[in-house]
Amino acid sequence: MIYEVAELYIKPTEHDAFQAAVAQAVPIFKAAAGCLSMRLDRDIEVPDTYHLVIGWQTLEHHTVDFRGSAGFQDWRGLVGSHFAQPPKVEHFTTVVAGF
Repeated sequence: MIYEVAELYIKPTEHDAFQAAVAQAVPIFKAAAGCLSMRLDRDIEVPDTYHLVIGWQTLEHHTVDFRGSAGFQDWRGLVGSHFAQPPKVEHFTTVVAGF
């Protein structure tokens, strides 16, 4: 399993609408091939910054299957207008798990 971590920078007046749009997008991720989990975290110190963390079975489930799907277009349609700047997206794998 890999984790996509998208750092999202949201316009200061758009937080409620953005969070509602992400909640509306949950079924899109549930239906995506290889998607195992998703969550949205908000930065406490920098409240205009969020992390969208999505668990994928493989990197290709995200970079090929999801990004090439209608679901990705639907996702961007729901949230894209709330971005203050382009997201920063990176992929991680767990190397140590404590508990």
